[in-house]
Amino acid sequence: MKNVKQVLLVIIAAAFSVTSCTKDEIVNATDTNTVVASATIDAINELDFKTGTQVTFENSLSKSTNKSTVNSLVGACATITVDNLTPNVFPKVITIDFGTGCTTNNITRKGKLKVTLSGLVSTPKATMKIERENYYVNGLKVEGTVVYVNETVTPNIPQWSRTITNGKLTNLEGMVFLNSGTHTIKQTEGVGTPLVLADNTYEMTQGNHTVSKENGPSLTLTVAESLVKKYNCDYVSKGKLTVKGSLLNGTIDYGNGDCDNKFTYTHENGLVFNLTM
Repeated sequence: MKNVKQVLLVIIAAAFSVTSCTKDEIVNATDTNTVVASATIDAINELDFKTGTQVTFENSLSKSTNKSTVNSLVGACATITVDNLTPNVFPKVITIDFGTGCTTNNITRKGKLKVTLSGLVSTPKATMKIERENYYVNGLKVEGTVVYVNETVTPNIPQWSRTITNGKLTNLEGMVFLNSGTHTIKQTEGVGTPLVLADNTYEMTQGNHTVSKENGPSLTLTVAESLVKKYNCDYVSKGKLTVKGSLLNGTIDYGNGDCDNKFTYTHENGLVFNLTM
């Protein structure tokens, strides 16, 4: 679902800018941290999915795939092993070992990603399972399993479910956030050029994601209007999420399709926060 360097760096720093604030407009810091954690988790899940997809292309695991034409997300400092190199024979287990630190596009990862393919992810009913082993992204520890299942019904509209189980994010301050959820993702552009990744557009059409601070309150973020994500853009460019929690209740709006780092959070009392990633 590109260079996510700026997204990750700024999310990690929690560099949200708010236009105006009175004592009645203050949002609880714990919930704010949880919003930041949710955005971070989504960004890393996207990075890992793209990594698994790109490694499949670059290692020619199918007779019908070629190396992609986009910048590699896995640098020469990472070691890639595939348990079965015979094209079109599955399952396959791909292990990406970033060692004690491997930096590509200013994103530093360490530890391992284990990607298990039951078939090419573009094939109906095929699955891609992503597991993390002592895995860090820019100092954040990321745990849990993400499973993509190809649930395509209409051939020209590929569709996947994405399910996160046992998700855990430990931020730079040591705060731990648990997460889980299931979404439906559809590819709406680039279907006719399967050997090209750069022209792909994906839409998250439905689903929700629950994030909670360990031993603390939780937030549930539900797709209200499809989130649009172009492969060659660093940001979600359109769509809305409904946010519900003990203190935060409102809507995140990613804009009208422009590829920029701006979005808004509108609280239930009408207060609008202009935010920048």
